[in-house]
Amino acid sequence: MPDAPKKGFVIDRAGLPADYPTHAHAADFWEQLGRTVATFGFLEEMLGKAIFALTATKEYAEGEAEAAYDEWIETLEKALSDALGRLISLYEVAIKANQSMKYGGTEELISDLRAAAKIRNVICHGSWRKPDETGKSVPMFVTPKMEVFDTLVDVEFLKQVRANTLDLVCSVMDSVTHMGWNFPGSESPGAVIYEPNSAGAA
Repeated sequence: MPDAPKKGFVIDRAGLPADYPTHAHAADFWEQLGRTVATFGFLEEMLGKAIFALTATKEYAEGEAEAAYDEWIETLEKALSDALGRLISLYEVAIKANQSMKYGGTEELISDLRAAAKIRNVICHGSWRKPDETGKSVPMFVTPKMEVFDTLVDVEFLKQVRANTLDLVCSVMDSVTHMGWNFPGSESPGAVIYEPNSAGAA
């Protein structure tokens, strides 16, 4: 005899807890998570500006300028749109190619940036499980290499990640200002790399 038709079900949306699926964590956890995500976004912006500064101040041999300019435009477009991992690669190329680079420890900085990018992927893309009695939880996150993130995360963990990320932001900015240039868009001292043409302004 054929199987009896299975009874179907739907989610009782009205019965879901308030703020589902974020209801299980304390508000402070979500605040710190949001601030950490925002700091990673700020790091991406500063890397893009550093790429601009480092590539704009690179010296070129006579006759190379036109080809370099075309390549530069493409690099800047990528710096505006690429995600953190690719931005780090562009930054690494730019920092190694600039003849005036004075900032020490660039290899360590690149390594630290890559480590931060791994944490950023977890923080931004993980699915947060219910916390334990101490407020810690392990986000569900698996890398393309099938590596499973298994570290307990709480408010203090997020605060430390944010502090480390801010330190990386400062180091990225230092890599430009150490050469005597003003960091683009900031009020830092140093020579201005680019000033918009004011021709035609009233």
